Amino acid sequence: MKSIKVTILGKQYPLKVEDHEEESMIRICKFVDDRFKTYRQQLVKQPESTVMVLAALSIAEELFEVRNANSELENSEEVLMERVNHSLERLLTEIKE
Repeated sequence: MKSIKVTILGKQYPLKVEDHEEESMIRICKFVDDRFKTYRQQLVKQPESTVMVLAALSIAEELFEVRNANSELENSEEVLMERVNHSLERLLTEIKE
């Protein structure tokens, strides 16, 4: 495990990560920080906790949309593979006859 410090909305947070996760975690933290900063600029009069919650909800919404798209893609690939397999089986049956 490696200790790193990341900064989000001007505050440092210590994290422990595996060596191979360090770069990825830094990118993730930068993404979160950027999103929080964007919301901070748009919601100047709101408390920081509100800004962070709304930004977190925005990130979660994106995650759910991507998961849903991946699920739909996997389902369409499954259907396509079933059709291909069925066609191949039918072709093999015709060849045998």
